[in-house]
Amino acid sequence: MTKVVLITGASSGFGEATARKFAQEDCNLILAARSLDKLTALAKELDSSTSTRCRTHITALDVTQQSSVDALIATLPDEFRKIDVLVNNAGLALGLEPAHQVNFSDWETMVDTNIKGLLRMTRAVLPGMVERNSGHIINIGSTAGNWPYPGGNTYGGTKAFVQNFSRGLRADLLGKRIRVTCIEPGMSETNFSNVRFKGDEARADKVYEGTQPLSAEDVADIIHWVNAMPAHVNINTLEVMPTCQTWSGLAVSRTMEQE
Repeated sequence: MTKVVLITGASSGFGEATARKFAQEDCNLILAARSLDKLTALAKELDSSTSTRCRTHITALDVTQQSSVDALIATLPDEFRKIDVLVNNAGLALGLEPAHQVNFSDWETMVDTNIKGLLRMTRAVLPGMVERNSGHIINIGSTAGNWPYPGGNTYGGTKAFVQNFSRGLRADLLGKRIRVTCIEPGMSETNFSNVRFKGDEARADKVYEGTQPLSAEDVADIIHWVNAMPAHVNINTLEVMPTCQTWSGLAVSRTMEQE
């Protein structure tokens, strides 16, 4: 039976690399993102490649809008309607300011995308999986959800939500043949920092200077691997960092005025 895989944020980064990885299988790929031009180019490349064995359906999607999610589901061709794998990849970080200086609209955008967008997609796809008693939801979290850092306040908070929501789904689905996985990458060289710093390429490049970060392909391999495990095996949470990255020591201020 042909597997149907829906990937949000499929036009770049982890999403694009995951599309390329699953395209090597005999599957139907639903590629969704805000940038329809990039999706069109990706689908054309995949469809013309002799190394891919999948069929693709592309659709514009803004996960912050319920009407956009509803339209995606309502307009799926028959052969793409029974979704086996949902990769909730759409997400972003904006800014690195401390909480008292942040642009509040950046916080709202992160919550609307990373939390509410993931909820919308999950709620739209999950009932079909429950009806068929089969499926796999793969949520993209972050090490920021486990290990806070200055300026990562709301972004880290949204990714902590992704982790706990994934665990809650597993609890809700006890007794069902539906898997839920939260993948939590650390430093990864995609367009992530470029988006965070709103197009400041020099600042974004500085993040990766002197390092060998994870690549989008590294994370796509992991996403594909957790799904390729036997159906009775559920990878609950998988945190991954490049070897050059680890945790920092506890921060201590030695300049605070004493009472």
